[in-house]
Amino acid sequence: MTRSVESVLFGQLGPRGRARMRWWTAGSAVLVLGLVAAALAQLGHTGQLDRDRWSPLLTWGTQHYYLQGLANTLKIGLTGAALSLVAGTLAGLGRLSPRRWISLPSAAGIEFIRSIPLILIVYFFMLGLPEVGVRVPTFWQLGIPVVLHAGAVFAEIVRAGVRSVGRGQYDAAIALGLRRGTAMRLVVLPQALRILRPALITQLVRALKESSLGYIVGYPELMSDSRVLSQFSGNLLQTYVITGVYFVVLNFLLSGAATLVDRGAGPGARGRRRRPGPGLTTESVPRPLPQKAA
Repeated sequence: MTRSVESVLFGQLGPRGRARMRWWTAGSAVLVLGLVAAALAQLGHTGQLDRDRWSPLLTWGTQHYYLQGLANTLKIGLTGAALSLVAGTLAGLGRLSPRRWISLPSAAGIEFIRSIPLILIVYFFMLGLPEVGVRVPTFWQLGIPVVLHAGAVFAEIVRAGVRSVGRGQYDAAIALGLRRGTAMRLVVLPQALRILRPALITQLVRALKESSLGYIVGYPELMSDSRVLSQFSGNLLQTYVITGVYFVVLNFLLSGAATLVDRGAGPGARGRRRRPGPGLTTESVPRPLPQKAA
């Protein structure tokens, strides 16, 4: 009988443990509700919940402005996530290469990018390159740093996934006559990506959220538009609360879509999608011929 991961890591709670857990859960819930009630009371006392502060932000014109920023957020986030996935896969395979003139530069580049904060890379493309006469479009002043930063993380994820696949898979492919690149591309890498699906999906969502730094370079994504709205209306708290709701809904939808993709590509999905064919049925199996009496 196989045991679940939770049972192996944490074990089963006894009667006293379950009772203690219920008390802690109830106490935590009361504490959270009390903090929320205190926060709402303070907001109401200072007039932050008044209708005239919220109604201008709920008009169609303001929401249309929000949606335009959301579309730009999706545009740069999905572009950065797709390009960083490709770049990270190539960099991760380069670091695993047996040729040192490929693996050493790949490792140095990955470690260098990982050690630098994303915002510093953004400032380099926005302020550093123009100092030497190189001007990058506003979209790519944010897009390239997102690709580099997320690609370095993807590279380490892919490297860990390839190493998790048994060495025998690679050796068997070589023994069958495949070249090293073909064996990696057709045998090892598909298994590694299948193992790393949850980590890759999480990193894709994170790359999308990193596009919120667009306000630094002046790219009109959701966070940048919220900053403009807060300065125009003077309702700072209300503006960013609505922005937070947009981000929560967006990431909830992306996580749900990623979960559906993960289930569709998971083990046994092909068998669940396969329709029962007319082959192996009781009617189609040929019956033995009757034996003649001697």
